[in-house]
Amino acid sequence: MTAMTAMTPTSDEHPSREAPAPQTRTERLGSLDVFRGATLAAMILVNDAGDWDKTYSPLLHAEWHGWTPTDLIFPFFLFAVGVAIPYAFAGRLARSGGDRGPLHRQIVRRAVILFALGLSLSWFPFYTVDWPSARIPGVLQRIAVVYFVAALAWLHLSARSRALLALALLAAYWLAMMLIPVPGHGAGDLSPDGNLAAWIDHVLLGHHTWKKAPGPGDPEGILSTVPAIATALIGLSAGDWLRSARTQGKKLQGLLLWGCVATLAGLVLDRWLPINKNLWTSSYVLFTAGMALLLLAAIYHLVDMKHHEAWARPFSVFGTNAIVAFFGSTLLAKIAILTKLRAAGGAPVSLQAWLYGHLFASWLPDYVASLAWALTYVAL
Repeated sequence: MTAMTAMTPTSDEHPSREAPAPQTRTERLGSLDVFRGATLAAMILVNDAGDWDKTYSPLLHAEWHGWTPTDLIFPFFLFAVGVAIPYAFAGRLARSGGDRGPLHRQIVRRAVILFALGLSLSWFPFYTVDWPSARIPGVLQRIAVVYFVAALAWLHLSARSRALLALALLAAYWLAMMLIPVPGHGAGDLSPDGNLAAWIDHVLLGHHTWKKAPGPGDPEGILSTVPAIATALIGLSAGDWLRSARTQGKKLQGLLLWGCVATLAGLVLDRWLPINKNLWTSSYVLFTAGMALLLLAAIYHLVDMKHHEAWARPFSVFGTNAIVAFFGSTLLAKIAILTKLRAAGGAPVSLQAWLYGHLFASWLPDYVASLAWALTYVAL
């Protein structure tokens, strides 16, 4: 039995008909807020270096194959999206007597809003956009699509069916990447220019991709969103597991066990299908989901079992306001870069560069200054 199947409730019925957990349990999981908040804080940290040429390597993405701690952040967030769905929907579904209509409308509305917010961030300020090459994919756009599919899967598929869907998506993506030939490159080429995902992005999106991406594809492109959905589906299984009537000890054991299994599986599969964030390879999904399970287990033990919560309060605030924090921090960073001041010699300099130069780079070593700026921005 796979990790995802084993972590779901044993009933193969629709979630609305599964045996409910005891009524005394809370519908809010403190460790999930902390996990999501820590992930969001890390996302802001790596997105806002003071000087990109003076940034420690763990705070940068791997150039192509392989991984750094930074490459764990986005899949951790999508995993948290999946974990949150049962907590967000189960109570509402029960109170509505099983009527899924209101939840359908909510899912569509949230997905559209997230996608629109992502486009507004990509295109801000609108008067500077080169519309023939304006980027369409993005972080919030991928979150919107993944949330939409994962939420509908939770509403309409049984626990076992969702696990099988995740496995099918990972297997189909792997086979497609290895067996479908790309014009001019053939099949199984996983280079930036020759992989299938990049070719599809180029054909369907044209120039509407991220200009700094290696190759013609987009790191949040069309085909690579398919395995990203599997990341959230694994989170769904973890959410169902944590909502079940099992004891806290059993829940912790399950998170640890299947976290180890998934991490090891991803590392083993790396031999045949390299771990790669840009391509969101199937090995990358298993590896990062396993690491997410292990981190969530550690936080669950500290926050929900031992009630050591004081250290986690800043992360909990981030976690309960994640989209606002991400959108606001990104928008503020863009404004700081676009706002121009006159330097001493008369040349224009961005507000971000002026503040960084005067407050940090003027007295700290280069790499320390860049990190200090990022940490201060997270605190802000």
